[in-house]
Amino acid sequence: MATRLDFCTAGESHGRQLTAILTGLPAGLPVDISRINDELARRQRGYGRGGRMQIESDRVLITSGVRHGRTLGSPLALTIENHDWPNWEQEMSVTPPAQESVSQRTVSVPRPGHADLAGAAKFGYRDMRNVLERASARKTATVVAVGAICRQLLAQFDIAVVSCVVNIAGIRAGAQPVSDEQFWARVEDSDVRCGDQPAAQQMHRAIDEAAQAGDTVGGEFEVYATGVPPGLGSTATWQERLDSRLAAAVMGIPAIKSVEIGLGKAVADRPGSQVHDPIGVDRSDYRWPFVRPTNNAGGIEGGISNGEPIVVRAAMKPISTLTQPLPSVKLPDLEPQPAHAERSDVCAVPAASVVGEAMVIFVLAQAMREKFGGDSLEDMKAAWTSYWQRLAKLWQPGGEV
Repeated sequence: MATRLDFCTAGESHGRQLTAILTGLPAGLPVDISRINDELARRQRGYGRGGRMQIESDRVLITSGVRHGRTLGSPLALTIENHDWPNWEQEMSVTPPAQESVSQRTVSVPRPGHADLAGAAKFGYRDMRNVLERASARKTATVVAVGAICRQLLAQFDIAVVSCVVNIAGIRAGAQPVSDEQFWARVEDSDVRCGDQPAAQQMHRAIDEAAQAGDTVGGEFEVYATGVPPGLGSTATWQERLDSRLAAAVMGIPAIKSVEIGLGKAVADRPGSQVHDPIGVDRSDYRWPFVRPTNNAGGIEGGISNGEPIVVRAAMKPISTLTQPLPSVKLPDLEPQPAHAERSDVCAVPAASVVGEAMVIFVLAQAMREKFGGDSLEDMKAAWTSYWQRLAKLWQPGGEV
């Protein structure tokens, strides 16, 4: 079995189902399906979500790779049913229609900001539904399911990943007390995933105002990973750098336009003395006796995790589908016409933060598999233990490695 953790997904927004295949998991990992479904429910919540969330109630079905609650070491396949599919069965049929007809759901007017026009050019489609069905953020349900399985792998090594919304429509939350458990409880209770309650109320109003105006709003979220060991990632090549992999993974979420690690772009405005994190010693932890008064690097130096919490921040643009559409043109005659409108969200930043968690989890799980390998969870844990023992010897005067 390859230790390279990877996944692929398939499925359209209004197709029969969404599918994911996850490879490279160690054998013997306990899998709790109810926890996967809990993660799917978290993705569906959020103030400003559209009518689709009233239709779907996502539940995962694992069809291979797990037996009696534990992974087999073979590819794990899962599906999520699209409950809206019966309303689109003829439209999304995989077989040709019995007779030629003009679809009532053909999309011929591209939406500014969406993949419609660029995808039409790439694939040669006049009906841009062929593009938007896969470009839809509906596919992120499978990403969250994959992340939920990988979260259960990381939990075996006491690695935890959480997220919160820090900005919607320019309304910014106050400082995030990330070590406060009550703060994270407030985040999970908040329908905008913001632990700053006054800011959350203002975010509500901004979403309501956008809805009334037929507009949409974006924002920012942050993902925090704690318990990450030093040594994940590499300086060897750009593909192996942990920060570049995290950035690419989170940037791959629909509507994400920027990704930052730690201070992010703020490093450009500060001198080095206010950017780099001093190194101190706490001898109470013989394995990793290093402490930092700050974490401006976001837990990554030189493309390698440094033992501090990983901090990833992402900015999401407003949803492209507006109920008061922007100007566009009809294809192929190029006549001016308002952009296509389809059922959509006013704000999906809270949901995006849950998807962001899933992508960070996947990258960390992938890096853990690369670092510690093994065909089984037992093998992986043995390598983990050996690694910490070797690190402990590094800091002992005269110790052998």
